[in-house]
Amino acid sequence: QSVLGIGWAVDQPLFSMFVFTIVFGNLAKIDSNGVPYAIFSFTALVPWTYFSGSLAASSGSLLSASSMITKVYFPRIIIPLVPVISKLIDFFIALILLAVMMVYFGFKPSIEMIYLPFLIFLMILTASGLGMWFTALSIQYRDINHGMGFFVQLLMYAAPVVYPASSLPESYRILYGIFPMAGVIEGFRSILLQTNPIPWDLILTGIIVSIVLFITGLFYFRRMEKYFADVA
Repeated sequence: QSVLGIGWAVDQPLFSMFVFTIVFGNLAKIDSNGVPYAIFSFTALVPWTYFSGSLAASSGSLLSASSMITKVYFPRIIIPLVPVISKLIDFFIALILLAVMMVYFGFKPSIEMIYLPFLIFLMILTASGLGMWFTALSIQYRDINHGMGFFVQLLMYAAPVVYPASSLPESYRILYGIFPMAGVIEGFRSILLQTNPIPWDLILTGIIVSIVLFITGLFYFRRMEKYFADVA
């Protein structure tokens, strides 16, 4: 009985694009690497909206499924991974809209698009790792679930969503790459808009961090799994 239907998949990044274009593009005059700020911001918002949405949903997934956890046994690891996978539907719908915008603004696909699936996988790996960490922690520390919205909002300004990574001093780039979404977002812009060369320094650092997050998140989740039914 939804009125907008699949429109809900694009309303958040689209509305954010309009606000960011007015505030950061027109008023604050933030550099957009020589491309229109609307598509500059929307290209970043497509992966960011997926990441933030899947992280928020994954982090609260065990609490939402607490009644099922206490009654039925099944592999608990499925619970935080379901939002990460299901949000991909919204992501690909938004990606189609981005393709339409690219045509409108006159951007043509390049051979570098072969790297796009790799960045998508890195995005999924990061969301999965952090999701497992936060959902396992939120069972014991309910403050995490309450503060997740604020935390995700802070992360958005830590990622190059409203500004380009090129505005950072060169000496901070490796440190900046510790947040894997920085490399993902800049990679999306580099591949789709050809704003800068692909930021392999950010991406390679992000790969290492996302693998560590996923492995440690999986181990911590499995370690805490035996307590879920008691504290849920």
